[in-house]
Amino acid sequence: MTGSAPVHGTWEPHPAARWEDGFLSGNGHHGALVFGEPNDERVVVTHHTLVRPNGRDPRPPQLAAGLPALQDRLLAGDTTAAESFTDGRPLQWVQPFHPAFQVRLRQASGDCPVYRRDVDFTTGVVRAACTGWTSRVFVSRADDVIVQQVTGPGLTLDIDLDHRLPGAPAGLGVGHGAVLTPEGALLSLRARYPDSDLACTGITLLAVTGGTTTLAPPGAHVEGARSVLLLTRVHRHTGELDVVAEGRALRDLLTEYGELLDRHTASHRTAYERLTLDLAADPAERALPGSELLKRPRSAALLERLFAAGRYHLLSASGLFPPRLTGLWTGDWNTAWSGAFTNDANLNLQAASAAAAALPEVTEAHANLIHRQLPDWRDNARAIFGARGVVAPGHTDGESGHSYHFSREYPLHLWTAGADWLLKPLVDHDETHGTRDPRTTAALAEVALFYEDFLTRTDENGHLVVVPSYSPENRPANASWGTLNAAMDLSAARHALRTAAAYHPGPGADRWQALADRLPPHRINEDGALAEWAWPGLTDSYDHRHLSHLYGVWPLDEITPYDTPGLAAAAHRALELRGAENDSAHGHLHHALIAARLRDGDRVAHALGQVLGGDFFHASLMSAHYPKRDVYNADAAHTLPAVLIEMLVQSTPDRLVLLPALPAAYPSGALRGVRTRFGAEIDLTWSPDGASAVIRPGRTHRVELRTSSGTESLHLVAGEDHVLTLRAW
Repeated sequence: MTGSAPVHGTWEPHPAARWEDGFLSGNGHHGALVFGEPNDERVVVTHHTLVRPNGRDPRPPQLAAGLPALQDRLLAGDTTAAESFTDGRPLQWVQPFHPAFQVRLRQASGDCPVYRRDVDFTTGVVRAACTGWTSRVFVSRADDVIVQQVTGPGLTLDIDLDHRLPGAPAGLGVGHGAVLTPEGALLSLRARYPDSDLACTGITLLAVTGGTTTLAPPGAHVEGARSVLLLTRVHRHTGELDVVAEGRALRDLLTEYGELLDRHTASHRTAYERLTLDLAADPAERALPGSELLKRPRSAALLERLFAAGRYHLLSASGLFPPRLTGLWTGDWNTAWSGAFTNDANLNLQAASAAAAALPEVTEAHANLIHRQLPDWRDNARAIFGARGVVAPGHTDGESGHSYHFSREYPLHLWTAGADWLLKPLVDHDETHGTRDPRTTAALAEVALFYEDFLTRTDENGHLVVVPSYSPENRPANASWGTLNAAMDLSAARHALRTAAAYHPGPGADRWQALADRLPPHRINEDGALAEWAWPGLTDSYDHRHLSHLYGVWPLDEITPYDTPGLAAAAHRALELRGAENDSAHGHLHHALIAARLRDGDRVAHALGQVLGGDFFHASLMSAHYPKRDVYNADAAHTLPAVLIEMLVQSTPDRLVLLPALPAAYPSGALRGVRTRFGAEIDLTWSPDGASAVIRPGRTHRVELRTSSGTESLHLVAGEDHVLTLRAW
C-alpha cells in the first residue's frame, strides 16, 4: 500500500453553476443538493415522497379471463398474440419525482479570491468556504432534518424559500409564510399541485446568533450576525399543513450545530466506514479535485474515489425507500423516466452491493418498498393472471405497486420474474446475517403460490412453459415482445420455487421443488450462446442494453464456471455477442457484473473503461445515464461499488472466490470489511507478489475456497480468524 490513504470525500475549487454538479447529502428521507454562486448559495430540498399527481389510472388491467386464449395462441405459434393483451389504455407513466424548493442565501456581492467546496463522505457534510464565511449542510439521520449553518463576522444575508426550479408547473398554488420568532424567523412555502388537494409544504427555522433579523417577504433579512443556523423539513400532504406545529417541532430540535452533527454521525459514520477500498493510488492524484480526476479515466485514484462516493450516495439515498433513478436528488421537475423505481434492472443494480458492502440500511430500505406494496402485487396476480400470490410491477413511484405502466413495445405487465428479482437482495441479506426475516419468508411463499397457479401449460416433452413470457426490455428478432420461455423467467421461477421450499420445509416445499424440476433447461443457440428465449425457433436480438437472460449468472448462482461449466461457457458467449445499444451506464455495469462472475477480468476492465472514459460523471460524482453527462441518473454511481467488489470477492452460502476477475490495471490493493453470504467478514490485500486474506467467521461452517491456485476446503470456526496466503498469479 502507499503511504497515504484513499480519500473519503471530494472537493472543487470553483462553485457549482449547474445543479447537476452540486454536492449531495441525504438521510434516505430528505435530500439536499447544494450549488450556486458564493453570493447566492442554493440548497435544493428533496424528499422520497414527492411525486406529482399526473391523472394516472393505477389499477392493473383486468385481463385474467383472456389469459387461456392468449396462451393457446402463443403456443400455437402466433408470435404477435400478446400485442393485443391489454385493456386498451395508452402508456401511463408513474407519478414523476420532483424537487420541493430551494433555500436561497444571498449576500452582497464581494470578492472571493479563495473558494473551496467539499463533501465529507464520513459525515455527509457539504461545505463551502470563501473569504469571510463558511457554509455547512448535512441531512440528519438522527433528527430527519436538513441542517445548514453559515458562520462569519458580520453576516448580512437575505434568506427565502424559492419554488422556481426548472420545470415547475405554472399552475402550482404557491403560498409563502414568514414570521419573526425569538430565535430569528420561521419561513414556510406551500406548493399545491394543479387540480389536486395534494401539496408539499416546506418549513425552515432560522436561529440567528448576533445581529438583527427582520422580515423581507417572502423571506427574512439578517444583518450583522455571527452565525445563522437553518433547520428545514418538507412534507407532502392533503389539505393544509399545521405550520405552527411543524415550527414548534423544529424549535424542539434547536441546539448547537456540533451536537446536531454528532447525533447524525453516530449512525452515518458507522455505516459508511464498515468497508474501504485501497487501490494503491498515486498520493498526488488522490489530492486532486474530482473534476480533475475525472479527466484521468485510467487513474486508480479516480476509481477509489468513485467507489467511496458510490457507497456514500447509496447510503444517503436509502431510508424510507431505496434509491430512485436519480437517487434521492433532482433539481428539475422534469425527471427522466419519472425518476421512478425502475424494477426490471436499475433498482437491483443500484442496490447490488448492499449485502457484501455491509450496508444493511440499503437492504432495509429496499425491503420497505417491497413490503408496503405487497397488497398491490397481489392485485396484479389476480387481475392479470387470475392467480394467487404476487407479481411485481416494472415501475413504481413508491406509492402504488400496481402494474399499470405498460405498452405494446414494453409489455411490462407480462413480466413475471420481477418478484424473485426484487426479493433476491433480501435473501442475500438473510444468508449474510444468518437469519431469516419473517417478512421475506412470507413473501417467498406468495411468489411460489403464484407459480403454482400460473405454470399450468406444458410442451411436447412434458416441460412446463412460461407463457406469456417477457425478457426486459428486448424482443426476439423474429417475434414480438410477449412470447414464451424467456431465460430470465425460467431462472426466476426455478429460483423462487426452490428458495421458497428452503424457507418453508414440509409438504409445500416438496410440491414447489417438484414444480421447479419440471421447468425446461436453458437453450444454447446456433451461435453457441445461451439463448435469451429457450423456446425453439426464437432468434436472439443481440444489440441491447439489458442482459436479463443472464440472470442465472448474476445475481443468481444457477450458472457458474464451477458447477455448470458448459452453461457458463454459453453464457460467456452470449456476453461476447451482446452489444451496448445506446451506451446506457446500467448496461455497461450489468455487463461487468456478469463478466466478473464468469472470471473475465479483461471484459470487466473494458466495461469499466466505457463508463470511466465516457464522461458519465458530474463534478458531484453523481452520474448520468448516457455518455457526455446526458440525463442525471444514479445507476453508474451506485452500481460501480458492486462491480469492484465482485471482481475481488464473491461468495455463496458454501463458496468463497478470491480475486476472480482482477483487471491488470490494479495490481495492488486492499478491500477491508467485505461481507460474505456464509457469515464472515474478510480483509483482502493483494500485490504482484501474492495475496492474503483474513477471514473473520461469524458462524462455524465449511466452505469451498476458489483461487487462481485451485480449490480447497476451509473449515471456519465462529470467532476464530482464519488467515490465507495466496501465491502470485
